Amino acid sequence: MAITSPQPGRWVKVLDQTRCIGCHACSTACKSENEVPLGVNRTYVKSVDVGTFPEARRAFQVTRCNQCTDAPCVTACPTQAMYKRDDGIVDFDKSICIGCKACMAACPYDAIFINPEDHSAEKCNMCAHRLDVGLEPACVTVCPTEAILVGDLEDPTSKVAELVQRRPVAVRRPEKETGPGVFYLGAHQATLDPLAARRPDGGLYAWATQGDQGDPQLVAAGHPHHPTSSAAALVSYDVPHRAPWGWRVSLYTWTKSLAAGLLVVAATLAFLRVLTWGEVTTKWVAPLGALTFLAITGVLLIWDLKHPFRFYLIFTRHHWRSWLVRGSFVLGGYGAVAGLAIVAALFDVGWLQQFCDALAIPLGLATACYTAYLFAQAKARDLWQSPLLPFHLAVQMVVAGAAGLLPFAIAFSSAHATSVLAWTLAVAAALHLLLVWGELTLPHVTAHAHLAAYEMSRGRYARFFWASILITVVAVAAPWIGWIAVPFAVGGLLAYEHAYVQAGQAVPLA
Repeated sequence: MAITSPQPGRWVKVLDQTRCIGCHACSTACKSENEVPLGVNRTYVKSVDVGTFPEARRAFQVTRCNQCTDAPCVTACPTQAMYKRDDGIVDFDKSICIGCKACMAACPYDAIFINPEDHSAEKCNMCAHRLDVGLEPACVTVCPTEAILVGDLEDPTSKVAELVQRRPVAVRRPEKETGPGVFYLGAHQATLDPLAARRPDGGLYAWATQGDQGDPQLVAAGHPHHPTSSAAALVSYDVPHRAPWGWRVSLYTWTKSLAAGLLVVAATLAFLRVLTWGEVTTKWVAPLGALTFLAITGVLLIWDLKHPFRFYLIFTRHHWRSWLVRGSFVLGGYGAVAGLAIVAALFDVGWLQQFCDALAIPLGLATACYTAYLFAQAKARDLWQSPLLPFHLAVQMVVAGAAGLLPFAIAFSSAHATSVLAWTLAVAAALHLLLVWGELTLPHVTAHAHLAAYEMSRGRYARFFWASILITVVAVAAPWIGWIAVPFAVGGLLAYEHAYVQAGQAVPLA
């Protein structure tokens, strides 16, 4: 069927769930039209059994990209591979995708995936290539009940504008304030809210066994414990999604804390005259250690890209709204200062070392804390939206820096400097534990954040979390046990970073 308005003000879709029969014709047509590989989907039909026998029915939800007005994936993309067209469609350019998965972390609807064949981000783009030549999207063409409608929301004569303006339509996750361009008519709340229905015990679904039992990175729909819906509801068919950021991102947050902390703590204590600029700890250990861990951080970040050889696009096609881009430039600036500090040490230029240390303090703080803003762009991950996260990352930086410097202070610095470093480590470790305690005991605003905290402290990442707590407690005794506290401090920090980063992604979004 042809589209009568080839250049609309804003393309939108209306999914009439009162007509959907769950035939999956839209999913099949989408795969065929867009050559979507097996194992991933641009669109699929989720089903939930609502009620209890004998009064039960199956409700459907056609799940896909929501074509947001304020699309978080576009904001987070570092190269503008995800972009918004003038007609409202959020489209993508695979040729400049670096596979960083920032768009996946940002999407509140779990609508983006990495194509396993070309390793680039992909999603529903409303079959833009068809719309551009006046044809309907493939899913609209094949739907046997006309449950999928596409049209111009700004055209008052269009069918979709009529339905949206006159009927009680709903959107998914309106609290994320993305302005979705996909509207649901007659959809049950148990299908729209990813935590409204109960997850089947043991991952046993209508047509298959799936879930996260064998793969901690795989996240299935439904609440594993206490669904948020007032009606009895059970997920009967769903497509599980893989958490975008794995162990390399967890490790990157740890190496970055060490890179920032070594030079910031040493420079701060030098300006406070606890350490002196001419001694081994400040002159060599701090800048060399910072540069070494910064290099490891860079390797981890590039290694985690699906297109690692395109990493240069972050600097040549950068999108300044993305905190991945801003963070990359911060890391580059901090690395330049650390390198210049080494040059100052080689040629014994004292004033240059002091100048580098003065620059290193704000740049090191930015290096440690920018991740909080990167995580905040992941609108889907409620656990990461804490306004205290920048402060917490700064505290972790001090823990890592003090722990890394302490053995060298014992060997090369005064007893007073060693004592100050030990107390700095103890106080920072105690403050870290206090912030973690607040994270666990204060009520979480959303069910998503509450479930993520559960996964961190009592769920699949509990062993890492409680190991981090028990280990870090030992680090608080640094003034009395000296260098013995060092492996406990850095080890506890590593375990916590992994639990926190992974638990934030362990909650279903679709």
